[in-house]
Amino acid sequence: MSYQIYRNTTLGHTLQESLDELIQCGQITPQLALKVLLQFDKAINTALASRVKSRVNFKGKLNTYRFCDNVWTFVLQNVEFREVNEICTVDKVKIVACDGKGSAHVD
Repeated sequence: MSYQIYRNTTLGHTLQESLDELIQCGQITPQLALKVLLQFDKAINTALASRVKSRVNFKGKLNTYRFCDNVWTFVLQNVEFREVNEICTVDKVKIVACDGKGSAHVD
C-alpha cells in the first residue's frame, strides 16, 4: 500500500498543478497523469522509508488525537523539537502517522 499524504506537500501540489496543465493543453491523458501520481506516491514513500536517517525528539502538550482507518492524527501545542544541539519551538503542530510496514514495498 502506498500512502497519498505526500500529495499535500509543496512538491505534490506542484506536480498535480503541472499535470493538470499538461492535461488541459492536451499533451497527456488523465490516465497518464494518474500513473505519474501513483509513481510519485511509491517513490516518495520508498525514499522516506529507506533514505531518511535523522532522528528528532519532541515534547509538547497533547491537545487532540484521533485514530481512523489505520491513521493516527495528533495535534500538539507548545512543542519543542530537539535534534542533537538544535532546539526549535512551535505553538502548534499536527502529526499524521501511518503504518509504515509494507509502504516501501508497493505493487
